[in-house]
This record gives sequence, C-alpha cells and structure tokens, in this order.
Amino acid sequence: MKPISEGDIRRSFVNCSRGEAERMKLPADFAGIPWPDLDFLGWRDQGAPDRAYLIAERDDHLTGITLRATRGHPRNFTARSMCSVCLTTHTAGGVALMTARRAGAAGRQGNSVGQYLCTDLACSLYIRGLRETDADTDLEESLPADEKIIRALANLDAFLDKVRR
Repeated sequence: MKPISEGDIRRSFVNCSRGEAERMKLPADFAGIPWPDLDFLGWRDQGAPDRAYLIAERDDHLTGITLRATRGHPRNFTARSMCSVCLTTHTAGGVALMTARRAGAAGRQGNSVGQYLCTDLACSLYIRGLRETDADTDLEESLPADEKIIRALANLDAFLDKVRR
C-alpha cells in the first residue's frame, strides 16, 4: 500500500459523516506504519475498543469504512476461528465479528453488514508471515503469499461492495 496522509484517510470514509471522520483517532503508531507490508490499513480505536477503521485502495481511490467489533469472550479458549478476509486461523478471540453501517440511505436507515475479521486487522502481516497467531494449527496452506494477497483483496473487495450497496 502506498503511504497516505491524515487528510486522505479522513476523506476516504463512505459510511460515516464528515464530522465522525474528523473526530476519529488515527492509529497510535501512524508515523511508523509499515506501508510496503500492507494491503489495506486497519486499526482499532484505543479509546473505544469496539470501534475499528479500515481503508483500502480500490480503483485508484481510497475507500474507508468504520466498523463496530463484538466484545464477546470465547468460553472455549482452544476453539479456533478464521478471518474471512485473509483466512488466518486464530484462537481465543483472535477473530471478531465486525459490522459496518452501510453507505448512503441504507446506512441512515440502520442497515449494516458484518464480516469475521482478525481482531487486530493485521491480515497483511499474517499473510506475509510477519506476525504469528496464537493458534497452534496444523492447517498449513501451500498457496504462495502473492496469491494469498490476491485472494484476501478479493474477499475484502466483496465486503466493501456490500457496505457500498
């Protein structure tokens, strides 16, 4: 992903008001974001853990969405969950249902869509092997990283299309 500015981030959101976009907190480590390792930018709001933000490059422009994450605590700490974008397997809360208010009139009427995502939104780092999960898994995938990236972006695009519909 190419580096993006704070202004570009705030202008990219399709499912919140301009005021909401202006008030949101940027990632705490914004200056140190590893842009070349990212396929999209995602972060959780440190002051409001149920809020998350995601920005992706699509058709030469940025699309940003605000998300709400579930706060459920798994009872079975050995149960595994899979992110529906990067298909990384996690245990004990490493995946959360995140919902996005739909864009436009549908969102103003309260309609939303959800997707199971890595709770830290670090899909790009998991795909590249730059971050490990806590899941002790024997599910090894033979797909090369570049093909995993293509698949993850297609999965993310499908979710973003649902938000924009």
